[in-house]
Amino acid sequence: MKGKELFVFWKNMSLVVLGTVVLAFGVAIFIVPMNIVSGGVSGLAIVIDKLVPIEMITVDVIVFVLTWVLYFVGLFVLGKSFAAKTLVSTIIYPVALSLFMRLADPNILGGFFYLQGYPNEALVLMIAALVGGVAVGFGCALTFIGGGSTGGVDILAFAICKAFPRLKSSHVIFAVDASTVVLGMFVIKDLVISLLGILSAVIMAVMVDKVFLGGRAAFVAYIVTEKSEEINEYIIKTLNRGSTLIDVIGGYTGDGKKMIMVSFIMSQYAEVLGAVSRIDPHAFVIVHRAHEINGEGWSRPRGSEKAK
Repeated sequence: MKGKELFVFWKNMSLVVLGTVVLAFGVAIFIVPMNIVSGGVSGLAIVIDKLVPIEMITVDVIVFVLTWVLYFVGLFVLGKSFAAKTLVSTIIYPVALSLFMRLADPNILGGFFYLQGYPNEALVLMIAALVGGVAVGFGCALTFIGGGSTGGVDILAFAICKAFPRLKSSHVIFAVDASTVVLGMFVIKDLVISLLGILSAVIMAVMVDKVFLGGRAAFVAYIVTEKSEEINEYIIKTLNRGSTLIDVIGGYTGDGKKMIMVSFIMSQYAEVLGAVSRIDPHAFVIVHRAHEINGEGWSRPRGSEKAK
């Protein structure tokens, strides 16, 4: 790697590591101790911990097992490219979560992070849901900015979409998280905590939106693939976006291929990458943030209203 490429690599790696650590801190200090089920692997682990009341099987142990099981599901079902994006978080998250959960012990640091020690339980629950949602959302956003992925139940959703191509990954991800929250309602049997879990999940989503791209996330993807017709059909019919097909020639092989250029919003980010991975695991994809996009389906150029 050249100097600039090396700098970018380590900068992105640092963001992924920092984001994963912040994510683990938010879950370990605020979400898990209060049994706030807001979806994801942590929510599923809390539910399993309540269903299997065995002392040795703790939430962090369950998270460790689930994280690695889902990682290998992603490796075998979604391919090496997808697995590579989740590898760093898969290694760091369970370890960081376990370490931070030790901080929430009343005998560590004078019980500084022991939230259950405060008398006003209702206030503590509210603060935990709010701060936990902010921390988790911020951590996820940093990971995404670094080009990584937190994996988790998203892998399960993408695997389901690969088995049933007509399903949208965004819908399946929502269904999986919503199912976890609903299951938590029946297992924990506390409506207030369940509602706070939903609130925390909303805050997480807002934080990702605001941090990842200031709430106005727009992307442009360049997809070099041998299955351009299938991917283009997905973009037009399922994603409901326009696209541009460009003839390209590989600089090393000299082979002719098609490159698809497509613009989309942040909520479609995971859906686009997941679909490309399912349709053509060998596709070469470049995604970058767009400062501004004008035209049909997007904002009008500034001053166009006055010109009319």
